[in-house]
Amino acid sequence: MVEGEHLSDKARYDLILVDAAKAGNQSAYAELMDRYRESIYYMMLKMVKNQDDADDLTIEAFGKAFNRLEQYSPSYAFSTWLFKIASNNCIDFIRKKRIRFTSMDTGFTSSDGEVVYIEAKASVMNPEETIIHGQKVSHMRVLVSKLKPRYRELVEKRYFEELSYEEIADELNLPLGTVKAQLFRARDFLAGMMEKTKDTI
Repeated sequence: MVEGEHLSDKARYDLILVDAAKAGNQSAYAELMDRYRESIYYMMLKMVKNQDDADDLTIEAFGKAFNRLEQYSPSYAFSTWLFKIASNNCIDFIRKKRIRFTSMDTGFTSSDGEVVYIEAKASVMNPEETIIHGQKVSHMRVLVSKLKPRYRELVEKRYFEELSYEEIADELNLPLGTVKAQLFRARDFLAGMMEKTKDTI
């Protein structure tokens, strides 16, 4: 049986793009994002009810999928695989958020039915934590400064100035899709750099 023969025409075209992306074709990555960005975004929005979180989760979903392309098997459609990665990542995000905002008095029930209470922790960092946090922020700024100018500007506006994607697009006079795609690439570069330099933090 020919690889992907059982797939629909749409899924077979995705397979061609996936193979091209695996071979390092950047436009294939961009086309895969264009084909599914909107549907992934609306699925995320339905799950988290917050536009900025949905934007971030959409970009994360593509980041995780692109980093795992070698694991994709054409025994099922690329879109099925991508949506599974996106929904699992979103469920993890919701779970972490729920734990973070759960009342410390009532606690929360773990997957095995045990009630877990959150231990109260001072919101003010002690001097040692303050120094470590400062070092991490400084380290992050050093890494950001090594990005290409267009990526550096986007990361600074998104994460240091905390602007929304729409505000960045307006300010830099760029299409919204370009801002999202380039921020995804920038975050990917940063993740790689942080992994290589994590022992220095």
